[in-house]
Amino acid sequence: MSPATDDPAPHNNEQKRGVDILHDPRLNKGTAFTPEERDELGLRGLLPPKYLPIEEQLELVYENYSHKESDLEKYIYLIGLLDRNETLFYRLLEGHLEEMMPVVYTPTVGLACQRYSRIFRRPRGLCISLRDRGRVDNLLANWPYRDIRIIVVTDGERILGLGDLGLNGMGIPVGKLNLYVAAAGIDPSKTLPICLDVGTNNEELRQDPLYLGLDRPRERGENYDELIDELINAARARWPHCIIQFEDFGNTNAFRLLEKYRDVAPVFNDDIQGTGAVILAGLLGALRITKQPLSEQRIVFLGAGEAGIGIAEAIMTGMKEEGLTDEEAKQRFWHVDSKGLVTRQRPGELAPHKLLFARDEEPVSTLGRVVERVQPTILLGVSGKPGLFNEMIVRVMARQVERPIIFALSNPTSKAECTAQQAYTLTDGRAIFASGSPFDPLTIDGRFFRPGQGNNAYIFPGVGLGAIISGAKRIVNSMFHQAAMTLARAVSEELLEEGSVYPRQSDSQKVSLDIAAAVAREVYRLGLNSEPEPDDLESYIRDWAWKPEYTPYV
Repeated sequence: MSPATDDPAPHNNEQKRGVDILHDPRLNKGTAFTPEERDELGLRGLLPPKYLPIEEQLELVYENYSHKESDLEKYIYLIGLLDRNETLFYRLLEGHLEEMMPVVYTPTVGLACQRYSRIFRRPRGLCISLRDRGRVDNLLANWPYRDIRIIVVTDGERILGLGDLGLNGMGIPVGKLNLYVAAAGIDPSKTLPICLDVGTNNEELRQDPLYLGLDRPRERGENYDELIDELINAARARWPHCIIQFEDFGNTNAFRLLEKYRDVAPVFNDDIQGTGAVILAGLLGALRITKQPLSEQRIVFLGAGEAGIGIAEAIMTGMKEEGLTDEEAKQRFWHVDSKGLVTRQRPGELAPHKLLFARDEEPVSTLGRVVERVQPTILLGVSGKPGLFNEMIVRVMARQVERPIIFALSNPTSKAECTAQQAYTLTDGRAIFASGSPFDPLTIDGRFFRPGQGNNAYIFPGVGLGAIISGAKRIVNSMFHQAAMTLARAVSEELLEEGSVYPRQSDSQKVSLDIAAAVAREVYRLGLNSEPEPDDLESYIRDWAWKPEYTPYV
């Protein structure tokens, strides 16, 4: 039994030879082709004569990587390696995951997206534009691999905290799927990044003659919906077992598309459901430090978009497990957006996704006044606006609470609501801090602090793998709750003592496989599986995982 045997690991089934095999990153080994392979495949003279095994190649490419002066240069180098030698890239990434994750993903991927049109080298993923309506299936047929199991798709409207980047948002699906491979062991040939180019409202991009996307305003109407529908239907028809992850859509479309498709296809939105799971896990870790129940917390959210609502829904599930009703849990939440506290009494119409957690009280205009009134035990920032957890707000919270829990989650690092140093310094080291993008460990007044990073990369690879292994027909919120609980259990007491409420990123592979097992078990429990449950699930998952190893061709 295997959900992944239709498109086997690269064995040169097309019998490529000579420069053709060297130019195929999936098959290429570079100097690691053996003398016998060089003779058989017509490679003699096309490579330097010395044979270098993968271990020596790794030393060489890591040395080259380390000499790059900026993170963007490191990103470009790694993507270039991926374009030349897929196996070597993933072996390098797997061996240096903690070091390289901030380069292949947030925060550096944000800068790479901003520069995408200028650093584009060769195709990696599918670009599907409004001009392609009516022939999306033909574009999917152009993709060279026939057994796709996970698609990550964006329309580029809300890339991290950077806003509308249009086609330049392609770097996000590429980065996400690199982590699916490195952390969860999903065969890269079974992954497909897609960017839907429906225009952009970013005038700076549209005025740039080198921008590679459509030079038109962003489509909002019927044509947009038809393109999304055509993609979902074509992907499901071509790859019936494929999981589809929505990524970095704008708020309105993110909620709307998730509701539209979640009951008919195995889709999920990482910004809503994945973020909710990873932050719930971090809060459970923080509460192990404070030794308090989740159900007694007072939580102020700065930001009421995808992330804020997704986090609130995840926390509400956790509070219900501790005995609260939905309404009792909602009374523990205060959402603040650009207009102040989200209340039903506030002038103007509230967006549908905000109504669920809107409070029935008089409006409050500023975050500072909300913090003074509520005396929150937890302050969560998902605003995309840097510096809004200012000195006054953090000090007020520190006066009210012995161990304030402060999560500044906006990405990339430049968008964080406060820095780790500010949180620790302004609370005399009492804050329990986490962020969306990484902050380095630091020592303040002789105390060592290791800030946690609430990175969705702890969650989505395992969720995707668990859904693939079980053949999930749909993806439901309880699967993310199981993922959150599994992640929370993975944090050691040693890390909690240092202030980190998340595991080390070097442990991402183990965490992802554990989450995959938990998610798969939930799929089986709910009867949503299309694959039979194996006798030994953990062993089956380990055996199924793709490994970055060269395949002998002779």
